[in-house]
Amino acid sequence: FSQGFKHFVIPENFKPAQVLSCLKWPENHLATNRKLHFSIAEDEDDVHFEIDSLTGDLFLSKELDYETASHFLLQVFIKDYTNTPPQNNTVFLSIDVEDQNDHSPYFQDDFVVIGVEENVPVGTLIYTFHAKDGDGSFLNSKIQYSLEVSNMAENPFLIHPLYGTLTTAFPLDREITRSVILTVSATDQAINMTDRRLDSLAVKIVVLDVNDNSPSFTSSPLSYVLEDVEVGFLVHGITAKDPDEGRNGQVTYHILSGNEKKAFALDKITGLLTTAQPLDREIQERYSLTVMALDDGSPALSATQVLTIVVLDVNDETPIFLKHLYETAVRENQDPGEFVIKVEAVDRDAGLNSFLQYEILPGTGYEKFKMNSDSGELVTATSLDRETQEVFTIKGNSVKYLPSRSSTAQLYLTILDENDHNPLFTKTQYQISVREDLEEGSTILDLFASDEDDGLNGAVMFSLIDDTFGAFAIDSVTGSIVTTKALDREAKSQYTFRVVASDCSTHLPRSTTVMTVLIQDVNDNAPKFEQNYYRASVWEGQSPKTDIMQVFATDLDSGLNGEIEYSIFSGNEEAAFLIDPARGILTTNAVLDHENTSSYREMAASHHLVLLASDRGTPSLNSTATVLITVLDANDNPPVFSSPEYHVHVKESIPVGSHITEVSAHDCDAGTNAEITYAIISGNERGHFRLDRKTGSVNLMKVLDYENTMKFTLIIQAT
Repeated sequence: FSQGFKHFVIPENFKPAQVLSCLKWPENHLATNRKLHFSIAEDEDDVHFEIDSLTGDLFLSKELDYETASHFLLQVFIKDYTNTPPQNNTVFLSIDVEDQNDHSPYFQDDFVVIGVEENVPVGTLIYTFHAKDGDGSFLNSKIQYSLEVSNMAENPFLIHPLYGTLTTAFPLDREITRSVILTVSATDQAINMTDRRLDSLAVKIVVLDVNDNSPSFTSSPLSYVLEDVEVGFLVHGITAKDPDEGRNGQVTYHILSGNEKKAFALDKITGLLTTAQPLDREIQERYSLTVMALDDGSPALSATQVLTIVVLDVNDETPIFLKHLYETAVRENQDPGEFVIKVEAVDRDAGLNSFLQYEILPGTGYEKFKMNSDSGELVTATSLDRETQEVFTIKGNSVKYLPSRSSTAQLYLTILDENDHNPLFTKTQYQISVREDLEEGSTILDLFASDEDDGLNGAVMFSLIDDTFGAFAIDSVTGSIVTTKALDREAKSQYTFRVVASDCSTHLPRSTTVMTVLIQDVNDNAPKFEQNYYRASVWEGQSPKTDIMQVFATDLDSGLNGEIEYSIFSGNEEAAFLIDPARGILTTNAVLDHENTSSYREMAASHHLVLLASDRGTPSLNSTATVLITVLDANDNPPVFSSPEYHVHVKESIPVGSHITEVSAHDCDAGTNAEITYAIISGNERGHFRLDRKTGSVNLMKVLDYENTMKFTLIIQAT
């Protein structure tokens, strides 16, 4: 055999005990009946591979690690025992291990804190990150860097993806952002995206302060102080803020100018400004101090402010009116707001202390006026009435405050009269009652109206403005109301009219009252029946209290004078009738019998009723009416024969048709109740006789025979 060379590549993750499929022996080495023996050179230190001595199959005996050993060179001995002596052959195997991405990039630290000054320019290198990857091949160990920010909307930093250099991308400002938390990631570049591995590092970047901010004043540039404050009084607190840190933000205060007279002292640490000398507004009422706020940075930064201090006046003067007494006149009845007078006072103080307020002091009638608190003008607050109050004496006051100082003046106001009052009646309406029999010309009421005005404005005249139907008149001067004709309540029971009271001015102010005159009734009308003569009927035999009729009477009077009572004046001597005194209902008082009394009529004194209608006046008046009452018949009486027995003697030879006799009966009833019908009810069985049913006449109808019948007994009935 001769020496040979073989090369192949196996992946790093090739599993032990697997046959390296890429190892192929020449076919002649595997010929049948050949006795071959395979072995690996014994001086090989690596024990990653083994070979089957019989078949020549090469096995991986332990896991590969590209990062430890990426190449193997094996010398394989092949001994052929087929020939004698055995022949030897050597094959060199060159094995390359193919790297697998089995290592993640890693940083040496888990957390890094970096400090950077806030004034570094954009693009300044802040830090360089170094991550390592244990893989051996280029792409598996090639690292790319990326950056994420967790607590800001905008990332002020950039990282180079290949070199890992972190630089500023925007200007930094510690006063806005004190620190930034970043996440730096290192990712390898394995060909397959899914095989790529990464590691992350948390980074805190602390922005270091630089004295880049000047102090800024926050206190007001204006302050006020009273002129009478004591030395050492706190006038103002000067404050300034510096957003820098540490000594860069520590502020001290200084007065640069305006305090030449040393009127104020300033605490450089606290900024409290106090008085160093007494103040006098009359000497100097305003100070302008230029103050400086200085920080302790290097170099130091500062700011200035002009502080104006206004010295306030102290109220030490009293206001004085130009006059002690103001006199004027004002017309009554003017609209509210009418100008009356203007008062004026002066005060030698300044500012608010010289500002005066005018007012009216409480007193009688003061509420009727209003004073302009600023101008001192007095105007009416309501319409004035001279008749209520003619003269007003009020006090005006000028006042100032802090503390209060004031002075007063007197105002004497006269109200000029105008005809502003109507005559007034005592009441807006009157109601009186008079009897209807009052004589013509009688005074029924004396009206009175007053007018508070003077002269002609207060002279009152009376008149009527409504129709009184000629019944009343009024005296224009005295106001007496008199009757002008006889009154009749039944013609008109009430009069309502208006009475006017006028004064004598040209404007004729006037007022009215309503007069109501009620006419009292006098019993001057007798009751009157609706009819003078009445007819009525009633059945006999009715039970007592049976209604017969109702009569009505009227009385034009009112009250008791018009209340009517009914009674039976005459014709009721037997008390057969009753009448309801209030309703006029006539009823029976006993059972009436037609047969005993046919009528209670006018011709017989005992048979007619005279009814009486009386009022309840004093004296009482009355009238009468006659009632004819007919008692109607009821069939309450049976017929009665004139004789209970009739005896008649006739000859037997009397011819047929002869008149035998006549029976007669009487009935006390009347009309059809008294009409009688006769009939034979027995004794005429053979029909010898005929009875006329109307007249009661009995005639012979058959021949008589004495020998057969000597006697006939007829029973006759009258109905």
